[in-house]
This record gives sequence, C-alpha cells and structure tokens, in this order.
Amino acid sequence: MLPHDLKPEHFSGYAAEARKLAIQYLGTLRSLPLSFLPSLLREVADCDFKFPVERRALEKELAVLASLSPPQREDWFARFAQIQISPELEHSDWPNAPAQFVERLSAYLWTTHQLDAFRMAATAYADRLQKAAPSEPPSIPRLGITIIGQGIISYDGPLFRKLRAHGACFNRIKAENGLRLLLDVAAARAKANPTPYGHWYIDGGHEADHDRDASLTCISYSSLEPARAALLRKIRAEIERPGMGPEALRTSLAQMRPADLGLGNVEDAVLDRFKVKMLTEGSGTQVFSTTFVQWTAREVLRRAQPLTLVVRFAPRQRQKPMNELLSGSQDQTELDLIGSLIDADMGAYYNWLNQQRLAGAERSSFLVWFEGHSDAVAIGPSVPRGTNSNSEIDIRELLSWIT
Repeated sequence: MLPHDLKPEHFSGYAAEARKLAIQYLGTLRSLPLSFLPSLLREVADCDFKFPVERRALEKELAVLASLSPPQREDWFARFAQIQISPELEHSDWPNAPAQFVERLSAYLWTTHQLDAFRMAATAYADRLQKAAPSEPPSIPRLGITIIGQGIISYDGPLFRKLRAHGACFNRIKAENGLRLLLDVAAARAKANPTPYGHWYIDGGHEADHDRDASLTCISYSSLEPARAALLRKIRAEIERPGMGPEALRTSLAQMRPADLGLGNVEDAVLDRFKVKMLTEGSGTQVFSTTFVQWTAREVLRRAQPLTLVVRFAPRQRQKPMNELLSGSQDQTELDLIGSLIDADMGAYYNWLNQQRLAGAERSSFLVWFEGHSDAVAIGPSVPRGTNSNSEIDIRELLSWIT
C-alpha cells in the first residue's frame, strides 16, 4: 500500500481527534512519500494524548504542508522521495501501526546504508518547517527551579560547576522553609497565569505539601510505585519468554497503555499516557529516582514547554546487579546520598540547557538550590554572569530579583 491509496476508513482505529485530523488533511497525506508519512502519522495518531503545545504545533505543521503548491511540496520532499523502501515495508499495515513502521524503517535504513541520507532529509525538513511555523513565544518569561541534595547534612565538594559561569552564585541563602517558599512561588505563577499543563512540579520522592488549589501538574516517583512495580513484573515476564530479545521487549513496552500499569484517570488521560511513556521509554526510570526525575523533566520541557517547572531530586537506591534491580523488591533498599547529589547536580545543568532550547530563552530565569543549605545559583536576564554574592538573602527575595 502506498500513500495515494489512503482512504478515510484506514483511520477508523484512531482516537476521535486523531481520526478527525487525519481525514481533514487526507489529500495532503496522500501526496507525501512513504519514507516520511508514517512518522507524521505516528504524531497524528497520538493527537488525543498530546499536550496543548504539541497539538498546536502538529496542526500548524499539517496546515503548512497543505498550503504548499505541488512544486513546493515536491521540492520539500525530494530527498525523502529518493529513499528506497522495501516491498515488505510497503505491504505492512503502516496506517494503523505507524510507530512500528518507523521502528522497522530505522533498521532497514541502517542495513541499506541510507541512514545518513534520511537524516539529512529530516534535518532539511525540520529547518524549513521551523521557518514556516516558528515556535510560539511564552506568554510570560519561563522559570525553572531545580532542588538538589535532599537528605544531605554536609558536603564539601564543589557544586554547580557547570552553571556558575552563566549566573550568580549565592552562599548565604536563608534555607528555612525554602522548599515551601519555592512551591508557593510556583503555585502563585500557576494561579496568575492558568494554562493547561503550563506549570509543573516533579518530585523524585514523596510530593511535598503545596497549594492544591493551584493548577500545578504534579508527578512524583513515590506515587508511581504501584505502576513501576507492575511494569517490572511485566518486564521480568517478557524477558523469561523464549526468544525474547531487546527489540521485541521494546516493541512490547511501546504498546502498553495506562490500564496495563494500573493507571486509568479518565479525567486526565493525557497525563496518564505521559506517565506510561516515562516508565516504558526511559532507561532506568523504573528503578532510579534521579533518572526518573531527569527523564521526566527533559520530556516535560520538550513536550509541554512549561512556563514554570519545579524539579526536586531525591536520594536514589545504590547501584545493584540488574537482576536485583528488576526484582522490584524494596526490602532494605540502600540509598546512595552522595551519588544522588552528584547525579542531581549534573541533572540541574541539563534542565537549564533544555530550558534554553525553548522559545523565549533570552527572557527565562533559572534557580538551582542545595536543599536545606545556603548555596544556590541564579540565572536570568538581570543577573550578572560569573559573579558571587556573600549577602544574606531570602529565597523569595532572590526569585523576585531574577524574574
């Protein structure tokens, strides 16, 4: 089957909004090369479970493609049209299983030495799309907050080495009620600028007390313990099956739905689907809290593009043999406090880097704080870079200065 053979009934298995979108742009979809189309359909098929920013970007992409004249469309996709596709891929059910097609296509491109050509085609397409449909600027400057070092009484090693050059280092922060003050600031921003999935709080342990009336989207590692345990059981069962390899396991994980892991919040299917992706697509998110937090923060920034993001790292368990980690046993779990701090310190840097990739980065602010201690680094448009401050300052006062 080729793209020009597409009919409305081929999308009968899609969710409501996805089906509507596919049929609306059916004529455009029929004109795209098979080497590209399933990648786009994969995004369309997930439309009902995307964050608002993602939906708008997808709709803008389809509108741009529909607006191209035939010669323009031919020019845009000339490189994709040169990619050779095997008859086996052509005859697969790619309209209903676009994700599986993309997975198999990747392996086929590798074996046929077409991966570089495909990458060049994809890069050229992304550059053109960005010019035709640039990212939306945020309604208010973004604020990122990362909290590290939970449970550490003292630490003499250097912190924030990657971030110091980009902002001001403070060593006399008033630590009392610091966590609550930071969450109060996030809640206040959420109330003043309400937007679905626009303000987030991610915790690597138990969710701290905060204003429940604010529209903060919250995810914590501890609250997902039942889902993580269910996933580990399924992974162990899959591994024990004869002939099960890593590729087959990946395919099995990609097909999991919230109900498979005991999740089923009908009021927030988008968030439930996001949680499943964090657990099934992330490497180590099932067993290490620091990995879970870092992966979740990265995906929240990439996908939801929040106005406010509070990320709090917590101690992770110490590294063990893989069989023990996959056992899911929580008995006598040994925590690695110093290792977790080092992980979180680097994680804070990655959070800032990922925030900088979003639209409006020049106006955004970022704060990383050593929880319970007097050390922090603040980055923002009004903050002099590479400086140090020995002045005593309250966290709320510091935030009001950098934002």
